Amino acid sequence: MGFESLTEKLTTVFKRLGSKGKLIEEDINAAMKEVKFALLEADVNYSVTKNFIARVSEKALGTQILKSLTPVQMVIKVVKDELVNLLGGGESKLNLQKNRINIIMLCGLQGAGKTTHAAKLGLYLKNKKFKPLIAACDIYRPAAIEQIEILGKNAKIDVFSQQNTNPVDIAINALNHAQKNSYDILILDTAGRLHIDQKLMEELKSIKIELNPHEILLVVDAMTGQDAVNISDSFNKMLDITGVILTKFDGDSRGGAALSIKETTGSVIKFIGVGEKLGDLEPFRPERIATRILGMGDVLSLIESAQENFDKEQAENMAKKFSQNKFDFEDFLALSNQIKKMGPLKSIISRLPGVGNLNNLNIDDKLVDKVEAIILSMTVKERRNPDIIDFSRKKRISSGSGSKLEDVNNLLKRFVEMRKFMKQFNSQGGFFSKFGLFSKFKR
Repeated sequence: MGFESLTEKLTTVFKRLGSKGKLIEEDINAAMKEVKFALLEADVNYSVTKNFIARVSEKALGTQILKSLTPVQMVIKVVKDELVNLLGGGESKLNLQKNRINIIMLCGLQGAGKTTHAAKLGLYLKNKKFKPLIAACDIYRPAAIEQIEILGKNAKIDVFSQQNTNPVDIAINALNHAQKNSYDILILDTAGRLHIDQKLMEELKSIKIELNPHEILLVVDAMTGQDAVNISDSFNKMLDITGVILTKFDGDSRGGAALSIKETTGSVIKFIGVGEKLGDLEPFRPERIATRILGMGDVLSLIESAQENFDKEQAENMAKKFSQNKFDFEDFLALSNQIKKMGPLKSIISRLPGVGNLNNLNIDDKLVDKVEAIILSMTVKERRNPDIIDFSRKKRISSGSGSKLEDVNNLLKRFVEMRKFMKQFNSQGGFFSKFGLFSKFKR
């Protein structure tokens, strides 16, 4: 998530406040000054930052907080509540109904990820028991139609496309096709430009007039920082967008766009792209994002993702093995495959409370593959009985997996620690990353 630096700075501020015990007005003012600089460094809009600090300061300086036995906790609560409001308040869901064709128009500049997120959104809605159809309305970008057809095939979602037809007619014909074939979602993947121009807007306005979409979602790249705010404002004024999909939310962006869009444009963020896979699309939940910004993690989202991706019978079997201390490397391989379905490892670990700045952690999904290569170099007997792996076996496993002997030793050591932890806290089996199982390997 693009808030690591902000999280680190805020954690430092609150830790310093916590060491003071009772707070006085000067303490609050000094802390708010640091928070202000942290927000500006995170690329949050200046006026948004100024108003945010004013609201937090007013509440934090209240008599109730200054006289509280745990004033720093009260201050953190104020900051969290204001962050939630800044991010949009509650979750903004799509305006969808089961007994109609719900038309969703995606718009945005070229390169923001519209086409990819048309497929991601289609898969998300398909998993919600809708029957989506994607209309390929971008006839200008080379291979755009071919791209959405490939993505649709991978997601097992139908795509409607026509050659030598203008985008407005394609959208109308796609709607007719959807009506005749019992689709209940129509996603319009429209064309973009490298910049906002009159031709682009006229075309989008024509599609809007002809089809009257239930949702007009603007796809914006979080990496563009404050430009994302300006782009959102421009599209909103011309099209009255109903929401934003913020892409590359898992990247190296500083997070300012997410904290600025609602207050500066009035537009709500409805989804965030959190990875490159088709399943890496999440609803934007302000309260959970706020807790992650404050270093409190987002365990609820992690649990929901696990419930969606884990095989229930297999999970119950593993839990039983955890409690009996019978968890072996074959079980670990199965668990690893399940966890991969939840998304990038860095994204998973970032949702754990107290992880801190992930930029300081050596987290790479390629390291997961390296661990698996070591395990697959073991014999079945060794995987089921790790205790029998002596020095000569370690050398053979190291050679067979193309890894260092140190890597094999580290894996065995961490595995023993993990089994002890699993036995004690079997209900938290997914938290094996607490022991840095993947972060101990050399690149």
